[in-house]
Amino acid sequence: MKRRIKLSVVLINVAMWALALVWILPLYGLTLVSLMPYRVVVTEGWLRIPDLSVVTIKNYVDVLTSPLYDVGTGLRNSFIVATLSTIIPVVAAALAAYVFANYDFTLKSMLFTVLLFVMMIPQQLCVVPLFFLFNRLGIYNTFTGIILLHSAWGIAWSTFFLRNYFRFLPRSIIDAARVDNASDFAIFRRIVLPLSKPALITTSVMQFTWVWNDLFYAIVFLVSKDLQVVTQKVIMLKGEFVVDWGLLSAGAILSMLPPLIIYALFNKYFIQGVAGWGVRR
Repeated sequence: MKRRIKLSVVLINVAMWALALVWILPLYGLTLVSLMPYRVVVTEGWLRIPDLSVVTIKNYVDVLTSPLYDVGTGLRNSFIVATLSTIIPVVAAALAAYVFANYDFTLKSMLFTVLLFVMMIPQQLCVVPLFFLFNRLGIYNTFTGIILLHSAWGIAWSTFFLRNYFRFLPRSIIDAARVDNASDFAIFRRIVLPLSKPALITTSVMQFTWVWNDLFYAIVFLVSKDLQVVTQKVIMLKGEFVVDWGLLSAGAILSMLPPLIIYALFNKYFIQGVAGWGVRR
């Protein structure tokens, strides 16, 4: 019996490693192509052991420094948009989630249902009315408009996520603080927020990644070259008649790095935040 269990564990591990290799192969190819000159890519391909004599970082230097590609500006703009579009909805959602998790008030169920309904609305359905609204308000083709748009979408799902987490926080601690005449703001700031650190980090990482990777709204609402984000800059690396695969791959790698770095730094909290609100403490 033990031998069968050990064999099954070995087979599962082998299968998982094989699946991981299949998933990592495109990333390997993308990284390899980004480090090779165009001539080598088109003549010799990428699925091979790299020749160190032809490895170069010229593609990365050109992508970041050349005014023709301007990916460096795109990275800066993405950081501005993604950071503000994360802070605003997470702060607002934390406050709203605290109210939904700890108070009973008129129309509470209806408001939460509306929140869920907002989460299910396809974003493409709102583009046309938002386009006319932004034009009328004078915030079309501005950072303000795109940040408010991402924040509005982020508040709905962030409130839902954080509310579920707040519901499973130890009620005894909150009740004890109320007995000691602690204000709601003090309870929220000194008890709820520290205990909810994994959920807050998870929400922030997911919101940041979603905004950073957005291309649809960026194409519609950011048209000026000096305001375009990195996802827009990367697709511009593809020429109409010739595609320099090294440049395109280098741009793709640079656009993927910030979310990957953030996830690697906060991986522990991310797992706790995703799993934590499903386990009663």
